[in-house]
Amino acid sequence: MTELFNSLIAYLHDVFVAKFDGWVVLGFVAQAFFTMRFLVQWIASERARRSVMPVAFWFFSLGGGTLLLIYALYRRDPVFIAGQALGLLVYIRNLYFIVLTGRQSSAKV
Repeated sequence: MTELFNSLIAYLHDVFVAKFDGWVVLGFVAQAFFTMRFLVQWIASERARRSVMPVAFWFFSLGGGTLLLIYALYRRDPVFIAGQALGLLVYIRNLYFIVLTGRQSSAKV
């Protein structure tokens, strides 16, 4: 049991301390942006008492997605790169529609 605990401690130290650098900071900042998109959507929906998607959601998505793509490119992770790159297309397209119409409409599905 002690050996398992020591292995876990060594692993956590390697991941969170030994490998900590500016890229990891960028990754955490990117995750913070991505988390903010959910918080702004939640707050806006609570205020409206219905599900809404505020414009800030798409800006946080774009910012977080861009930073995460940069981080994924640095880490050379093809799954992460593909996921973030495709997500960016959706975020940009939604912001394009918002700019095109001059406002955000709420479609009823």
